[in-house]
Amino acid sequence: MNLTSRILVGMGLGLLLGIGLQWLSLPDSHVLSQYLTYGLIEAGGDLFIKLLKMMVVPLVLVSLTCGAASLGATGKVGRLGGKTIGLYLLTTAIAVTLALSLALIVNPGLSAGEDGVAAVEYTAKEAPSIAETLVNIVPDNPVAAMSNGQMLQVILFAVLLGLAMSKTGESGARVLRVFNDLNVIVLKLVSMLIELAPYGVFCLMVKLGVTVSWTEIGKLLAYFLTVAGALVLHMTLVYPALLRTLSGLNPLIYLRKMREPMLVAFSTASSGATLPVTLRTVEHRVGVSNNVASFAVPLGATINMDGTAIMQGVATVFIAQFYGFALGPDDFLMVILTATLASIGTAAVPGVGLIMLALVLGQVGLPLEGIGLIIGVDRILDMMRTAVNVTGDGMVAAVIAKSEDELDMSVFNDPDRDAQAPA
Repeated sequence: MNLTSRILVGMGLGLLLGIGLQWLSLPDSHVLSQYLTYGLIEAGGDLFIKLLKMMVVPLVLVSLTCGAASLGATGKVGRLGGKTIGLYLLTTAIAVTLALSLALIVNPGLSAGEDGVAAVEYTAKEAPSIAETLVNIVPDNPVAAMSNGQMLQVILFAVLLGLAMSKTGESGARVLRVFNDLNVIVLKLVSMLIELAPYGVFCLMVKLGVTVSWTEIGKLLAYFLTVAGALVLHMTLVYPALLRTLSGLNPLIYLRKMREPMLVAFSTASSGATLPVTLRTVEHRVGVSNNVASFAVPLGATINMDGTAIMQGVATVFIAQFYGFALGPDDFLMVILTATLASIGTAAVPGVGLIMLALVLGQVGLPLEGIGLIIGVDRILDMMRTAVNVTGDGMVAAVIAKSEDELDMSVFNDPDRDAQAPA
């Protein structure tokens, strides 16, 4: 079987085993719970995510430095950056608008109020100010930024380093050759780790099946289905429409080639952890050049929050209806603007989804305690919106590459292109 089939098998078997273990209702002290579920299986899932995260900083640093050096020689960096950020903001604005429209049609908060959903205690973290966000983009210590995984800082340093190499003559060319060799080695290591994906996905899905609260999903079914429906519509309608309109590429071919990053993103619920898989796929299956992919994909994994914006839109309407608040046109416009701008403004903060939601709720005067209503079902929705986010990362990279004549159409149109084989 190919890698996609093995990941699907691991996902299905893991979920079935997890649901079976939850059905048995074993106490935490039981040997199966202590040594299997919360021992071997939990450790396997955590190790898989850590192995992927281990590759993120070296992959972004080396690959983006090489890409920036190549772009620096042609003077495309500024234009590429402006187009990429602008397209990411556009897709986020469309996502939150779609979510608000669907939520106003379904009215998920009204049915939840009838069922008497209980909120759990939630303390909102303070979102950073605009000035703090801008200052934090620039690292005062690049090594510390790499150590702490501050991706916006790593991206900025890699771009500046690559530009410096492109303007330093033979000295820069010698160092760039070293980075190009390192890039090949790092990508080979990523390919080796991707082969472990079916086993890591199996462990993660077992843990999900054991811990997910099916009762809470039943109570919040209208909210859950509204968010899930908006996510599916954004992935299957909005992204294909933008891809076809802006680049003329076949959306069905693109979605088929992105299936492995989608599955890994769904399993890990982390765009950052999925970044090595996304970058490899965008380069070697979609056909985007390293110059564009190494810039657009890591930036998207950091600031592209389409899935989170959809959750914010639906959650805002849900919480307003639950507590009996009436939102006017000005409030909806504020939600759209806040969610779009916050996708960049809170990108480097842990727990970004809930922090962004707290920021949006504060702007329209809704109680932050309402976030506690949706935490019980947020895990599965987080997995779905991460899959949407990585799909958007690849779509933007493909559109930008096509506009810059940096897309290899022979690779894009090749259905048998191996995502693990170097170009």
